[in-house]
Amino acid sequence: MGTLFGTDGIRGVANQHPITCEVALKTGRAMGLFIQKNGYNSVVIGKDTRISGDMLESALAAGIASTGADVLLAGVIPTPGVAYLCSDIDTVGAGIVISASHNPYEDNGIKIFKRGGIKLSDEEEKKVENYILSESEKLPVGQVGKISSIENGLQRYAQFLLNKFTDISNGKKLKLVIDCSNGAASKIARLIFNEELFDSVFIYDAPDGKNINNNCGSQHTEDLANLVLGEKADAGLAFDGDADRLIAIDEKGNQITGDQILAICAKFAKDQNRLKKQILVSTIMSNVGLTQALDRLGIEHIKAGVGDRKVLEEMKKYGAVIGGEDSGHMIFLDEHSTGDGMLSALKLLEVMVSTREKLSDLASVMTVFPQVLMNVEVDSNRPDFNKNRIVADTIKRVETRLGVKGRVLIRYSGTQPLLRVMVEGPEQEMVESYCTEICQSIEKHL
Repeated sequence: MGTLFGTDGIRGVANQHPITCEVALKTGRAMGLFIQKNGYNSVVIGKDTRISGDMLESALAAGIASTGADVLLAGVIPTPGVAYLCSDIDTVGAGIVISASHNPYEDNGIKIFKRGGIKLSDEEEKKVENYILSESEKLPVGQVGKISSIENGLQRYAQFLLNKFTDISNGKKLKLVIDCSNGAASKIARLIFNEELFDSVFIYDAPDGKNINNNCGSQHTEDLANLVLGEKADAGLAFDGDADRLIAIDEKGNQITGDQILAICAKFAKDQNRLKKQILVSTIMSNVGLTQALDRLGIEHIKAGVGDRKVLEEMKKYGAVIGGEDSGHMIFLDEHSTGDGMLSALKLLEVMVSTREKLSDLASVMTVFPQVLMNVEVDSNRPDFNKNRIVADTIKRVETRLGVKGRVLIRYSGTQPLLRVMVEGPEQEMVESYCTEICQSIEKHL
């Protein structure tokens, strides 16, 4: 990772480096020059509902326009909506999303897509970052770009998604509860889960700039689960702040994780002869239950590094069409170039409609093993924990006790001085005890 870019763009607290107007201005200039070198002359900017979004949008737009490139403002729109517009509008060479995903409103971020709706490679991020930090290239004197709004961007993106869903319900509508997280899903959700197709109830769809992800959305599904039970709904759908992530709730009020949704959709695709290469890609953080389920289904399981970019790289490498993360980022590569919460929801609903099975029954394809994730604050130099004999022995001792019934995964955070310790096994109490044991060893000896 570079100085500015983390696992998913530039992230931080608004008005604190690197999420400042100054950095946004330079990022805009970098992207204006980037697209013109590639033969394009406009950049799309979208945002979620954070109060700092307008400020950063203005700085980014000014930076882009100062290079002579045009700016197209898409307004509040899901992150994958910007990726779609990067392919749909001929003049667009890149898209920028102002969002900090599932983080609280004080945070914000800058995500970048290039032409075709694909995130920048590590090498491209480095080039952009070098420009931001050095600003060595001269700007065209007297030549500035135009800043204008895309009036129908949200509607175009909504229609793109609806074209992916085939309604074979014969008039019997699924009853849904939709949690929009007071974020980018708040408006478009009503276009997608409309009354012609579904019987939908919407919650947390009144953003005020500060309530995004506040005890709602994909990270906080308690209210959604209670309402699903109260409404006797078929399913609940929870999105994060920029709507590229989906977590579902079944009719019994149980949370259905990203791994379970991947297993459901992969099984259905295989049954329909639509799972190319019989491969599914997820990350090393996926539950061991997913691997077991895929083994039973005869589907090869490829594990990528953490982050949807890593998943996408492996999908392209192996020719897979379905991949994602347990956190709810899912990629259906035959349908879209990036992870898309709305599309993931429609794919899951397609399985429910086609099979006429309850979501709880579909989710039984996979047994979720108890998993505990704890964070330990460490030195910013990130010492190698495997080289500390006491820590390494503690980890090995836990792994030996778990045997083939569980696993230990330890990695550094991509954005914070934290060591993430994940332990998975057959029993919750056991997993919590083992994870605590490792964390205490790290705190004491690393």
